[in-house]
Amino acid sequence: MLLPAAGLKTILTIKNAGFVRVPARFLLRVVYVTFFLITVHPTQLQAQQQTTDDDEIVKVSTDLLVYPIRVRDKRGPGASPLTTGDLSVTDVNHVTAGFFLYPGGDRVSLVFALDESGSLRTIVSQQREAALELFDRFGERSQVAVMRFAEKPDLVAPFNKDTAIAGKAFEFPVRANQHTAIFDAAAAAVRAFDALPRFRSERRIVILISDGLDNASTTKAGSIIKRAQETQVSFYVIHLPLFTPRDGRLVVRPPTKGFRDLAEKTGGKYFLVGNASSALSLPENRSSNDLRPIFQAIEEDLRSQYLLGFYAGEASRDGRDHRFKVGMPAGVEYQVGDYGYSRTHEFSVKLSHP
Repeated sequence: MLLPAAGLKTILTIKNAGFVRVPARFLLRVVYVTFFLITVHPTQLQAQQQTTDDDEIVKVSTDLLVYPIRVRDKRGPGASPLTTGDLSVTDVNHVTAGFFLYPGGDRVSLVFALDESGSLRTIVSQQREAALELFDRFGERSQVAVMRFAEKPDLVAPFNKDTAIAGKAFEFPVRANQHTAIFDAAAAAVRAFDALPRFRSERRIVILISDGLDNASTTKAGSIIKRAQETQVSFYVIHLPLFTPRDGRLVVRPPTKGFRDLAEKTGGKYFLVGNASSALSLPENRSSNDLRPIFQAIEEDLRSQYLLGFYAGEASRDGRDHRFKVGMPAGVEYQVGDYGYSRTHEFSVKLSHP
């Protein structure tokens, strides 16, 4: 796969430590869909340098490639968080020019995208405190925005560190008999990050809460997923389903095609809330609408993630396929994309001038 960046064409693949050969069709999908390949254009980065946080600002001297990874740490509860110094790198050809490793929860820019159509208004409003508790557990450099949508998306609370502003955005009037444009809203949520400066350590996530039934979007799910991958935005989709009778029982109405893919193809996760039994119970007896367990699962997932990045050095720009390995300390395994957990993964990078 060729991706243009800074006048270069880049090919990047990965294999696990066992050097397993992966079919080309699978590599194509993984590189483009799952690995969130970043090859950052220098001029774009220069325009975004509006901060004095020099430790975090993305450098502009070389091509940067970043991967969200999930870590499985078996070292015990007293183990310190991983740092760049814990990485072991085998780079015989010297094709890399520096690595970094950042915890996934230190700096989070988060958009809550809330479906305000139909009966979801009451349920979503009830989750305000739980949602803001989730945000409060991220690092002090994190920020939150809130978008509401029915037929059209509305960024009612732009990015801010003040949870009081975000909290007010969870309160909204009833909007009955409206169509729902989920994918248009998802696209707007991704675009909301465009105005932010780019930091190496930042995770960008959207928590999308909806019934999954889109009947008004002009945007296709595939184009949103592609854009999210290119800009390193991950969706966590919370599905509050509607139910329909089938064969004498209630079943979940299937969401619109692509709804679940927003999470599964951008590095996030999909959560289905409730079941037919809970749908039939009295409101005061329902526990399935409490999203705290899901917010906790999202937090734990982000805590298990790190951002692994490296700069491609000049030696990689000869049009040849170069390999290097990145390993973790004993007791730590990590996962990249769809590949399994392993202590060491092998990467392959190929850069050439057009």
